[in-house]
Amino acid sequence: MAYSREEWDWMEAEWAFHLHGRSAFLSSEDFRQLELWEGEGVSAEIIVNAMGAYFERRARRPRPRSFVKVEHIAKDVAKGLKLRDALQRGEAPKADLGAWSKVSEPLQSDPRARVAFEKWQRLKAASPSPDAPGFLDHFDAERAARRALLALAETLLGQEREHLLKGLEERLLEAQLKPDSLVWKRAFQHHWELRVAEAFGIPA
Repeated sequence: MAYSREEWDWMEAEWAFHLHGRSAFLSSEDFRQLELWEGEGVSAEIIVNAMGAYFERRARRPRPRSFVKVEHIAKDVAKGLKLRDALQRGEAPKADLGAWSKVSEPLQSDPRARVAFEKWQRLKAASPSPDAPGFLDHFDAERAARRALLALAETLLGQEREHLLKGLEERLLEAQLKPDSLVWKRAFQHHWELRVAEAFGIPA
């Protein structure tokens, strides 16, 4: 597979996003690693998710390494590939409806949100393998169900919404993204959903 220009820009922007703009452009070594994954058929989405997992783990360390390179996310990329392979074999773990008990208030007490959560989880549990007929339609339905839940959650953020929104926009600007560009919109949607989910403890 070959990454589109937008996907290259997205991966570069995500790298800068996590480094608060200190490394807006990847090194030649980083590009070679990404080209290697490109040749192996690793999707840009797997790489972006791997960046998120790596930097989240790095932030919890008392003394995180100051120098980072794309190669450092290799273990997280490998985990993403294993999950993809499991999905292709139909071996993905079933969703846990009991995870709703970990969602915080006021979202947890909203019956509309509970219904939306259970619909999303059931769609996840029933997901066919990627090569099965109807997979894309099912995947779109699952994404739509999750976004419906997050839309309800967003209405309950209250004053926290503006704080989260301002912080995200500042981080995107630090990453040298051009407002309203395709990459800005893609990165904004990705990180906004993560922030709303994190605010209420909605599982990934």
